[in-house]
Amino acid sequence: MTSSKLVKSNAPLDPIEIFKSDSLENSYQEFVAEETPVAITFNGISHAVMMTTPQDLEDFAYGFSISEGLVKNIDDIFSIEINQVDQGIELNIEISSEAFMKLKDRRKNLAGRTGCGICGSESLSQIFIESENKISNNSLFDLNIIKRALEKFGDNQIIKNKTGSTHACSLFDNKGDILCTREDVGRHNALDKLIGFTLKKKINLENTFLVISSRASFEMIQKASFIGCQLIVAISAPTALAVRLANNMNITLAGFAKNKVFNIYTHKKRLNV
Repeated sequence: MTSSKLVKSNAPLDPIEIFKSDSLENSYQEFVAEETPVAITFNGISHAVMMTTPQDLEDFAYGFSISEGLVKNIDDIFSIEINQVDQGIELNIEISSEAFMKLKDRRKNLAGRTGCGICGSESLSQIFIESENKISNNSLFDLNIIKRALEKFGDNQIIKNKTGSTHACSLFDNKGDILCTREDVGRHNALDKLIGFTLKKKINLENTFLVISSRASFEMIQKASFIGCQLIVAISAPTALAVRLANNMNITLAGFAKNKVFNIYTHKKRLNV
């Protein structure tokens, strides 16, 4: 089978025929999440190929460009063009000449697996790309509000609820209400999409926090720092490097947030009862 027949890029869900192990005679229809290669180019030069869920790709373009440190702000992005081709999707991003010159200096070219965070980095210095300033804002967040947010976290996860195979990132206000949810087969991609949405809509993030469905790896902390995120609540565990980075960046990090009691790893000063 050729790649052009393997790849579908026009919808995030694909209905397929399945059989149950206890009843092989009967078939059922079930949705699975789509996984599509997206080739990212800057000013016509190929930069990365990421495996993503093919929706909210404009948000992804903004978020990826910012969270990878490829541009300083979205004003450096002049246009975004999304083209469907036989092998997947081409995401053509036009950026300022200054940003493009810095990008060429980095010489980073990667072919990532599903939401791969650092695949293709040519040196150790390219892995750690901290935002310029530590998070200075110290908003207070009520623990009961966070628990309320966790109860609501699944509400907008349309693809996950149909397939069970995607990650999600949600932005909540300090009342525990969802401002935005983005989903993807890759956890980094879901966060990039959410970051892109907040930048595009110019959302004031002062009293907001993130809930992520995945573990909190250092890349997730690093990406969230670019939008000044103060509080990250992970459904799964953090890594030790993520804890150290969050502590250094003045980010409050919580993990194992599947129940009413969860772990707080850094900067508990922002949390009250």
